Amino acid sequence: MSALPALMPMSRQQYFDDLLVCTDSSANSIWLAQIVASWQVGEGVLPDYLGLNNHQFHALLHHVFPGYWHSAKAVSGSCLDFSRMLEKHDLEQLLRQFAVVKTVESEWLISIIVAACLGSDHLWQDLGLWSRSELSALLNHNFPELAARNSKDMKWKKFLYKQLCEAEGLFVCRAPSCEVCKDYPVCFGPEA
Repeated sequence: MSALPALMPMSRQQYFDDLLVCTDSSANSIWLAQIVASWQVGEGVLPDYLGLNNHQFHALLHHVFPGYWHSAKAVSGSCLDFSRMLEKHDLEQLLRQFAVVKTVESEWLISIIVAACLGSDHLWQDLGLWSRSELSALLNHNFPELAARNSKDMKWKKFLYKQLCEAEGLFVCRAPSCEVCKDYPVCFGPEA
């Protein structure tokens, strides 16, 4: 008796294609499909439920991808510890303040973005987006005034934290301006 062939795991692209079939065609559906598809194959740092609670996660899937179902457990086994993120509330407030519309969808995005801020890679990678330009487009669409403040193309996670520091009147950099700082290439420029 021969063994059945092992099923090949689905690729990120296959998950993405399946999500697009179910999309509600909202402006954010492509970005959310990238995030969910990456999460389903263990890419990025998003934990169970994408960093949302159980109810929010299922509401997001039902609202943005009607008819699509997947386990709420992260393939990566990621479990983010928000207790080490003292700035969680501040990041949420910053994004909420600049949200172009205050909807349940924007609240989901805020929670997902903040969860990804706990990761150690670039924000677009920690989110599971496919490029930095996708993150820039998502932020420009949902938080245009905030995104416009990043006029020198600072890396997004650094930029968000810099906004928090400036709001509190904290300036942790020793250089008088970014342009003369020896760490300029770390904060600005292309992300690989």
